[in-house]
Amino acid sequence: MLIRPLQENDLDQAAALEAKNFSCPWSRQAFADALKKEYYLYLVAVEEDETLLGICGLIRSFDEGEITNVAVSDKARRRGIAYQMLTELMQQAQEQGIRAFTLEVRKSNAPAIGLYQKLGFLPEGIRPGFYEAPVEDAVIMWKR
Repeated sequence: MLIRPLQENDLDQAAALEAKNFSCPWSRQAFADALKKEYYLYLVAVEEDETLLGICGLIRSFDEGEITNVAVSDKARRRGIAYQMLTELMQQAQEQGIRAFTLEVRKSNAPAIGLYQKLGFLPEGIRPGFYEAPVEDAVIMWKR
């Protein structure tokens, strides 16, 4: 497995992975737009044949990074891929001046919350009704 920056030839697989993982996924165009903006940082995990195993990314704002997407394919789960991608993402972001990270996660998504806590994130608030399909509160987490 290789973790590398998102590339244009990844866009179809990235959009498909998002659609399988989220009720309100990012579109192919949203990922294409992110590639063109210098304040986005997106990484993918790929197999040797370039099959996409996972994607994660953030938006930089001054010295903060908002993690916007974390998704791993069904066949690649429970292998530590999300942990590895996020570790690399945060390391690269820190090299670019990011000092704090935030994200939102569904309140019911215990595996993701556990992963983020393992990475040093702490819950700092609730965003009521943040998610749609189904409507659910988001836990706001920070790593400072």
